[in-house]
Amino acid sequence: MEILILTGMSGAGKTHAVKVFEDLGCYCVDNMPAVMLSEFVNIYRRVPDKNQTVVFVIDVRGESEFNTLIRQLDLIRIDNSCRLIFLDCTEEELIIRYKEKRKRHPLTLLRGLDIRAAITAERELLSEAKLKSDFVIDTTKTTLNELKNRLTDIFEISAKRAVMTVNCISFGFKYGIPTEADLVFDVRCFPNPFYIEGMRQKTGLDTEVANYVLSHDQTLGFIEKLKDMINYMLPLYTGEGRANLVVAIGCTGGKHRSVCISEVLKKYLLENNKNAVSFHRDIHKE
Repeated sequence: MEILILTGMSGAGKTHAVKVFEDLGCYCVDNMPAVMLSEFVNIYRRVPDKNQTVVFVIDVRGESEFNTLIRQLDLIRIDNSCRLIFLDCTEEELIIRYKEKRKRHPLTLLRGLDIRAAITAERELLSEAKLKSDFVIDTTKTTLNELKNRLTDIFEISAKRAVMTVNCISFGFKYGIPTEADLVFDVRCFPNPFYIEGMRQKTGLDTEVANYVLSHDQTLGFIEKLKDMINYMLPLYTGEGRANLVVAIGCTGGKHRSVCISEVLKKYLLENNKNAVSFHRDIHKE
């Protein structure tokens, strides 16, 4: 039985995420009390022909739930494949979203806080859940379609019961470092296709650009050292019980060098029987 637990900051995209999982054929339970998780799972397992993935959504509407969530996770994971997904977002972006949608943050109702204080309090409540999460997705600069693609990848990974997944993320330093990154590599020191006529509007997914990036000895040397580093680090993260590792590779704009090298790393990992996915956060930005 496959179980996904979805939590995170209010306004970070959980409602959209639930719709994505429902479209994927999952059975979704919103605002699930954490204390009931293990009992619900035991009952659900006894229902005939109930083999679909179950997604539980737990959020700050039940403040006390996070005191028991981690203990419930340990109980569930004894007999089931279970992943915890955390959706995060910056304070400023969350404030903008609440203003645009004219909604009130749950803690402004439960505690009588203003929006900034509510976000700060919620982040503190969720800190342990974020730390224990298998997947952390920062939706600050992520479109709804990009979030859908990332959640679909997670769904497919869960179905395979993968032990460790490497997320190869490309990004542009001009737009900020991904907050979910575990390892960050700066490739701005390598020759930039942006300055080559005819390549500026293309990306690292285009053969012409990839060939240019990979035609330089210093870039190839870095890639070999990157492979060695990842091979060394993966067993260490696995030994810590991690199910997900985010490797972020950044160049100036996140369209050329970082994209190409992220794809090379993903291909290398897949060829060596590792589970890997890629996500190019800034590839379509100007």
